[in-house]
Amino acid sequence: MTNAFQHKLEKLYSKMLKMASIVEDTIQRSVEALRVLDFDTAEKIILEDDFIDNLEHELEMECLTLLATQQPLAKDLRLVGATLKVITDLERIADHAVDISRVTLELKGQKLIKPLIDIPRMASHAVEMLHDSITALINEDIDLSNKVMRSDDFLDDLNQQIFHELLLLMMSEPKIISQSMQLLMVSMFLERIGDHATNIAEWTHYIVTGKKPLVNQQL
Repeated sequence: MTNAFQHKLEKLYSKMLKMASIVEDTIQRSVEALRVLDFDTAEKIILEDDFIDNLEHELEMECLTLLATQQPLAKDLRLVGATLKVITDLERIADHAVDISRVTLELKGQKLIKPLIDIPRMASHAVEMLHDSITALINEDIDLSNKVMRSDDFLDDLNQQIFHELLLLMMSEPKIISQSMQLLMVSMFLERIGDHATNIAEWTHYIVTGKKPLVNQQL
């Protein structure tokens, strides 16, 4: 790796860390806005999505410039290629935070059918997964990336728990079906955020080994 490439890669990673930090904050704010029905914050998150989209585009262009001007090979090429994929995952995670905010706005004029406990737990776990996956990528830490992939099961289990709980509520009280379905969507969005964090963790494997782990690989 040349000094010029190393310097440009460090700048790229610095901007990617900034994007990841913004996305983590957006997830937390979107779920907190839902928990307390803060419609102003939900609207702000939707408006702020353009900034994240622009940041993704900026990072994409820097990756493509690196590929064109530095012509990296082997591991250096994997570093840039994986970064291109990671910033796409980050943008899609931000989109799910927007989706959650839109659900919040749809609840105007309503009260929550119950205090939200497991959905904020899902959000907290998803943010931790995202943070760890980015840290693993930057540090090329296979052990931490394996931890992220294993922890996705916890998010899946919470998603199933929420599904069954809301299903029972809908069966006992049909008038809450509409809001229950919206909360199920939120749970699904958070589960998908975990999937994107897992994708990022898998790119760490690709950078270090040249191969992504198999889906059913024992970690």
